Amino acid sequence: MEQDAATRRAWRDGIGVAVATSAYGVSFGALGVAAGLDVWQTCVLSLLMFTGGSQFAFVGVIATGGWAALPAAIASAALLGVRNVAYGLRMAPIVGGSIGRRLSAFPFTIDESTAVALAQSGARARRIGFWVTGVGIYVGWNLFTLLGALLGDILGDPRAYGLDAAAAAAFLALLWPRLRRLEAVVVGVAAGVVAGVATPLTMPGIPVLIAGVVAIVVAAVLPGRRSPGAEAELSKAGEAP
Repeated sequence: MEQDAATRRAWRDGIGVAVATSAYGVSFGALGVAAGLDVWQTCVLSLLMFTGGSQFAFVGVIATGGWAALPAAIASAALLGVRNVAYGLRMAPIVGGSIGRRLSAFPFTIDESTAVALAQSGARARRIGFWVTGVGIYVGWNLFTLLGALLGDILGDPRAYGLDAAAAAAFLALLWPRLRRLEAVVVGVAAGVVAGVATPLTMPGIPVLIAGVVAIVVAAVLPGRRSPGAEAELSKAGEAP
């Protein structure tokens, strides 16, 4: 019964985050065309790059500097995509299975799928949360990217609809239950403050990396304590299906 409840929660969280995040693809589609990309170029970026932050950084640099700024756009997108490598290392034992299965999970290893997976209790629920979220967002994001690219002129400025706030709200809903201990709050606040200060001063991608380093350092310095139950849950995450 408890396992069934965890499975239902994983499906519910995955679908909810997928819907909220996919809708924001309209913004990327519209902004990509506004930046000077063709509809097909915008859609190919979503199909192959598929990391929202990197995609927005890419079109943002192109919009301000034109195609002459292509090297800077690629560098910005790459810096933001570095975090996905860390996600992949964390998700490997959760995905489990053969090398082929782990490699097939790579395109879907993004912020949202990692967050939903880690928010679940139990190895099976984590795997379900990962796959439902990752695949759901991939399909939805690409469909909404196409919609935004085709209807860009009709939609106007897509940011006016607040779709970015919907995606952020989904993340907050996953994060909130974990902010019960002072250590977690301190780590989150420290990383957030540093990222906020660094954003206007550095190129896209750098604030994310700096915030990650700060979070690791603060977490290592704080006298954190982990219960035996938490240790058991972490060990279960690496179990094979």
